[in-house]
Amino acid sequence: MDQFDAIRPFSDAEVPHVMARLFADETFLDILARFRFPKLAGSLGWLLKPLIAHRLRREFAGIRSVDALQNKIEPYVDRTIERATDGITYSGLDQLQRGEAYLFLANHRDIVMDPAFVNYAVYQAGMRTPRIAIGDNLLQRPFVSDLMRLNKSFIVHRSLSARREKLAAYQLLSAYINHSILNDGESVWIAQAEGRAKDGDDRTDSAILKMIHMSRKDAPFSEAVASLKPTPVSISYEYDPCDQAKARELYVRATTGSYTKAPGEDDASIALGITGYKGRVHLGFGAPMREVPDDPKLLAAELDRQILSNYRLFPVHYLAYALWEERDATLPVPTVDSLFGREEIQKAQAEWERRLAACPGVQRPYLVLQYAMPVRNHYRVKAGLDL
Repeated sequence: MDQFDAIRPFSDAEVPHVMARLFADETFLDILARFRFPKLAGSLGWLLKPLIAHRLRREFAGIRSVDALQNKIEPYVDRTIERATDGITYSGLDQLQRGEAYLFLANHRDIVMDPAFVNYAVYQAGMRTPRIAIGDNLLQRPFVSDLMRLNKSFIVHRSLSARREKLAAYQLLSAYINHSILNDGESVWIAQAEGRAKDGDDRTDSAILKMIHMSRKDAPFSEAVASLKPTPVSISYEYDPCDQAKARELYVRATTGSYTKAPGEDDASIALGITGYKGRVHLGFGAPMREVPDDPKLLAAELDRQILSNYRLFPVHYLAYALWEERDATLPVPTVDSLFGREEIQKAQAEWERRLAACPGVQRPYLVLQYAMPVRNHYRVKAGLDL
């Protein structure tokens, strides 16, 4: 048994068997039926599900590897992006080399689409897609676990409570990340902190960096992490499909001190994140770091500097910043009309007002916060100020 079997993505040899299991999963077929035929799925689900399963088996017949599967689903990703965005732009991809493996450390706003957009970017650049770190809290249903592990995801055990179990899990995770990059030559994507930055405040958790070093304590932190070629990635959405839900959660946390997710809430966030309107999307790849400080906190600060510097701000961010009661009057932030054209601002203003109107008044400050915070962070970094 491979030491990484409990967390690793599926291998090429496992692909046909896992797909067969997936196409026989009643819950998976029911979700597809409801997504594709929302008006008929309730009364005719018994008929639709076998038809969907038959079509899937026919369409994916002959797929025998993860690469072949990703090539097969790439047109579907194209269509999803076309429907849910106003286009994607990239910067910094020219700093990456084909055949090299990197540790992509990215800000985190969307459960599925963050790594999906990074995958899409490197795929379009002719590079191998990275393996993706995903929390086990999102893999409660067997079919979700199958889907994610087919798409090169590996499992981060976050639901463990015992200290010894947690330590062993992080040691294994660290070993897998290092093995993937140094032995298998496969890049890895991991979020800069656990969970999405629901308030728009993107910060690298130095504990993530310490975890990466755990399995290589025989080497200095700087040397071990530098060998993985850590590469900061900024993912910028013009609009967040889940912004209303995030505003509600932030409000509940602020007023009650805690927040308990409803059953199926993560599933709903995943679905809305994939299909919801995002406007324009930009991915900014920083330079792979060849030299790394020996202090994890200093590395976290440098990653933050690059991620926030490369963050693409859209008109809606400046409109939100102008409404934000906690904005810094001394910070040199340009006005929206000095950066964008009249037509672009009018379009953004209409969409922003629609989102504000849809948000209950008591939750509105938390909607504003999500879009305003990136402006503050970007310009504080630009001015050389501490975050």
